[in-house]
Amino acid sequence: MSGSSNIVTAMKKVLQSWPLGLNSTFRASATANLKQFCPQNAQKDPLPTGVSSERTNPVRPQKVCSFL
Repeated sequence: MSGSSNIVTAMKKVLQSWPLGLNSTFRASATANLKQFCPQNAQKDPLPTGVSSERTNPVRPQKVCSFL
């Protein structure tokens, strides 16, 4: 859980640095939404978890079959 607490701390710093014109209720709501969204979707994110196989990697160049 330390990874998600580091994310929450970093997001709080970002939200606190936003201009004061932004409603504090909006910032609190955004923070709560991020705290809920990040752990729920962490296992689907290929950036921290990596890609399990070449076939599921959406950014891998597609193999081209050519006949000689």
